Amino acid sequence: MTTPPELFRIDDLHVRPVTDEGDAPEILRGLSLTVGAGEVHAIMGPNGCGKSTLASTLLASPEYEVTAGRIVLQGDDITDWPTDVRAKAGMFLAFQYPQEIAGVSVIQFLRQALSARKGLDLSVLELRLATMDWMKRLGMDGSFVDRYLNEGFSGGEKKRNEIMQMAILEPELAILDETDSGLDIDALRIVAKGIREIRTDRPQMGVVLITHYQRLLDEVSPDKVHIMIDGRIACSGGMELAEQLEREGYDSFRARQ
Repeated sequence: MTTPPELFRIDDLHVRPVTDEGDAPEILRGLSLTVGAGEVHAIMGPNGCGKSTLASTLLASPEYEVTAGRIVLQGDDITDWPTDVRAKAGMFLAFQYPQEIAGVSVIQFLRQALSARKGLDLSVLELRLATMDWMKRLGMDGSFVDRYLNEGFSGGEKKRNEIMQMAILEPELAILDETDSGLDIDALRIVAKGIREIRTDRPQMGVVLITHYQRLLDEVSPDKVHIMIDGRIACSGGMELAEQLEREGYDSFRARQ
């Protein structure tokens, strides 16, 4: 089997929260990961292991400081790049808890984001036509794009909206931070179907899935599964790791640290 070209790499990343009370303890303590073009990597780990810190750090959240290591996207060291430059370069983060933005409709948000990402200045009508197919695929009503971003959305609507954003913005690398959190099985399958269809349209896109549960992995079929313990990747493999986790819990992986 041919190894795909490298798309994204994290080298020995150390990260701590930014505080006003001196140096805080590191949350990420030497995490390394390489994602090839077109690959899906799943990261699983217990609460407090640093999964969401990793997602926030990858999008340059000011709440965290990189103290060592580097982040590389398509050969460029982006460790010091701000959020907007990373997004323009093709990084996308689907949030675990998408924020509400009152007064800004979904269609307005998408138009501004697409202009920043690709320099495309589509009219609202052109963008509405472009979103219609994805709204159908994701089980959204046609009026959805006129609602204020995430305001009054159900959990499933928020997550489907994130997947629609990913489809429209066409990132090089998508980081999905617990996209399955709070979804019932029907909504999960719709979201997973959307991920699969985006990958069909963009076979070179890389995906990093951060999740607690095997059920999303059963729907998406990742190329690699990583178990994260105490701010590091403790073990990497295939779906057999997720199955072992279901049987044995995290203790068997902690013992390998």
